[in-house]
Amino acid sequence: MLETLTQQLAGRQPLSGEQVRLAVGQLTDEKIAAPAKADFLAALAQKGESAEEIAAFAAALREKSVLPPVEKNWRESREILDIVGTGGDRLGTFNISTTCAILCSAAGVAVAKHGNRAVTSQSGSADVLEALGIRIDLTPAEAARSLREKNFAFFFAPNFHPAFKNISAARKLCAERGQRTIFNFLGPLLNPARPSAMLVGVPRAELCEPLARVLQSLGVRRGMVVCGKVSGAGLLDELSTLGENQIAEFYHERGFTASVLSPEQFPLQAAMLADLLGGDKFQNAEIVRNILRGADRGPKRDAVLLNAGAALFVAGKAESLAEGWDLAAETIDSGLADAKLAELAT
Repeated sequence: MLETLTQQLAGRQPLSGEQVRLAVGQLTDEKIAAPAKADFLAALAQKGESAEEIAAFAAALREKSVLPPVEKNWRESREILDIVGTGGDRLGTFNISTTCAILCSAAGVAVAKHGNRAVTSQSGSADVLEALGIRIDLTPAEAARSLREKNFAFFFAPNFHPAFKNISAARKLCAERGQRTIFNFLGPLLNPARPSAMLVGVPRAELCEPLARVLQSLGVRRGMVVCGKVSGAGLLDELSTLGENQIAEFYHERGFTASVLSPEQFPLQAAMLADLLGGDKFQNAEIVRNILRGADRGPKRDAVLLNAGAALFVAGKAESLAEGWDLAAETIDSGLADAKLAELAT
């Protein structure tokens, strides 16, 4: 069946919802060989995933996930935020989204960070959090308690998506070939905490609107999908301080909009891509510490303030991106961000 679907995709023919369900069954079947799964994922990526296909994959995989016991009343009394880049831009920046997640938690937002170890980069969210001394192996009950008590929890994908263990070898094969897969897009859609507010970065501007509509269809109340330009270097799966940003956003109190955000609207220091580069998980952990304790006040801080500002706006904690920027800066300069990092590492 998977080989037949791979041939269909090679012919640039889309998958129906039923075919997606069949494909998910095959991808999560330990009896199907990893190369066959990798060929299917590569063919799907090369065709180009439609919004309908992404939504269908997310729905089918959500059915196989483990849900944490987050009380309904607690959930409904606040926005639960996730901030995530889909990966795939291959620009080597430090863990901007993870830094922002800790910062937004320090600013009073409940943050459910969903992620994994690196696949297409040196340091994924799980890797850098582990290097920071923050537990990544929480059980569903422990994660729910951490979210309630500390306003932050990391939902380590393998603990909540056991079926993924049968897909990991195929994803690694694709990564070795330099081929991204639909799982870059699916990660943000499969957060088991079911966040109500999401800031998602994608590596291609044309994905902003389709992915925003997918988030809407999955029940997210407030969402922003962004893609940033980096002059002479490509596109960033974050809001960029180095070029214009394509944005698609929606909020339950108002409808869907698309826009372009210029970084010139913010008090940015002159910077180049080299100023935002990271390294391995230990190097990136030190970058995160220096930003959150207020020691690094350079271009990396600017990148965090811009993205955290947007996330605070999406979560309803700020009335605008500019107000979010100011709140993020105040949270660092007051010592609250450093204190939150220390709390999470205990």
